Amino acid sequence: MSTTRATLRTTGVAVRAMLVFTLVLGVGYMLLVTAIGQLAFPFQANGSPVRTDDGTMVGSALIGQSFTDADGAPLPQYFQSRPSAAGDGYDGGASSGSNLGPNNDDLVAAVAERQARISELDGLTLQEIPADAVTASGSGLDPDISPEYALLQVPRIASERGLDEQELRTLIEEHVQSRDLGYLGQQRVNVLQLNLALDALGETR
Repeated sequence: MSTTRATLRTTGVAVRAMLVFTLVLGVGYMLLVTAIGQLAFPFQANGSPVRTDDGTMVGSALIGQSFTDADGAPLPQYFQSRPSAAGDGYDGGASSGSNLGPNNDDLVAAVAERQARISELDGLTLQEIPADAVTASGSGLDPDISPEYALLQVPRIASERGLDEQELRTLIEEHVQSRDLGYLGQQRVNVLQLNLALDALGETR
């Protein structure tokens, strides 16, 4: 009989402990972290949304997107993004690189196709085209391009929009993000934010 009572007492303690820890760690901790995130880092906690001046959300600063027409052709009046190997392109649910080696025939063919398209679009030689313009990132979601690639697109965009090239170069310089912590990664430009600023520039002229 005493053994039964001891077993019931132990079971009761275990059940109460489980309920307490479920509330504290499963609910309380989650609410605490959420509150800290919303109060201290609301932009990052909500997915780093990018909005237009009227508040319309047009994307995330963390996930790239294409600036193409319905047929997938680049829109010449916009800065073009880095290629994506995630799903049909920048698919957050299929984040990945192509996992193809540098000598893989499919990758070589894809790079050659992208080089030809960019060469025709921007009037560049193959040697002038930077690597980030023709290769996808490891995640396939990279929202940034190098300042070098952005600057190479200036003549085309200036011609399409009737803007001064130096004005566009200044716009790019204003959107260059430095290396993380001053030494990690490379300088970069967020394409979505740059294109939004580009549209705003045209509206203010």
